[in-house]
Amino acid sequence: MNQMEQDVKKILFSKEEIQARIEELGKQISEDYKDAKSLLVIGILKGSCVFFADLIRQISLPIEIEFMSVSSYQDSSISSGEVKITKDVNTSVTLKHVLFVEDIIDTGFTMSKVMEMFCERGAASVKLCSLLSKPDRRKVEIPIDYLGFTIPDEFVIGYGLDFAEKYRNLPYVGVLDEKVYL
Repeated sequence: MNQMEQDVKKILFSKEEIQARIEELGKQISEDYKDAKSLLVIGILKGSCVFFADLIRQISLPIEIEFMSVSSYQDSSISSGEVKITKDVNTSVTLKHVLFVEDIIDTGFTMSKVMEMFCERGAASVKLCSLLSKPDRRKVEIPIDYLGFTIPDEFVIGYGLDFAEKYRNLPYVGVLDEKVYL
């Protein structure tokens, strides 16, 4: 067992469970957007990178992809409440259907601000796909149109999710042992 695995308190979702759910999400998205003229899928960096890559390969439609870097956490396990956009998209979203892909919706604050901004930019529609949702921490209600899994209020890592930029490369979603961050 390596150091990263020693820091995992328990595994919530295995690689196989995640892949099965992503296939279902890809089929649902493909069906829902089959008549759309354009679909712009935007990955929120860095956390969504693994989920994003697997998800877009399950969408059976022509898509455009973009990335944004948005944060309200910095190097903490608690949201600062301040949304910071460090990388914006490089294309116009006017009259395009936009699908944001996020790793986790926690308070809902960050994505609600970003989605509102894209509505103001003239997107034809703005929807959200998230691997995980932590409803016990929600401060802003936000519709998650495509959801992988609902989780309890625990600090999760793996499959793109990090703590202080570590653990993203674990092939599953696990709970980080409190001794690491308390």
